Amino acid sequence: MKKSLVCFVFFLASASCFAQFGLKAGINFNSNGELREVVTAGENILEDRGDAKIGYHFGAYYNIDIGKLYLRPEVVYTKTKSDYGSSSYDMSKIDVPLLLGIKVIGPLSLFAGPSFQYTLDNDFENSTISEVRNDITVGVQAGAGVKFGNIGLDVRYERGFSENEATILDSNNIQIGTLDSRPSQLIFSLSFQL
Repeated sequence: MKKSLVCFVFFLASASCFAQFGLKAGINFNSNGELREVVTAGENILEDRGDAKIGYHFGAYYNIDIGKLYLRPEVVYTKTKSDYGSSSYDMSKIDVPLLLGIKVIGPLSLFAGPSFQYTLDNDFENSTISEVRNDITVGVQAGAGVKFGNIGLDVRYERGFSENEATILDSNNIQIGTLDSRPSQLIFSLSFQL
């Protein structure tokens, strides 16, 4: 046990020699999921994928280079918005992607990996919405990036895997629909290595 602990500490110490810390921010173009069976005054929506709107994100990353490969865990605050008919759905969450990347050529790299989401808040305009069923869900992110010195640009796609419904209630707390809050978003980021 002692030997394993010493090896693990040695690995972390040597990995930190090649680690790069940084900050990132950007915009996301997203859809928050499918709305089902909503009936409101003068409007009956049986199923709607929603109109994607622009959101934003900011956070930090830790990059560990391993030759042409790298590991990149991130912690990111994300705000998303989608419109469904005359109402909009807002969600704020903490995303924790764990990405594995490969440096392809020059400043270009490709990456992919799981993304864990923790829902902080959700709001459906003109109606009451319950908390999502699961606060923590899993998705996947994949994309490409370029790095010029300390500045990086990347574009990635994120898709949620775990179904995560919220119930929409009318003013009398009667269920009028459900919203599958899995994200499907295109993410553009600017990063700065410290």
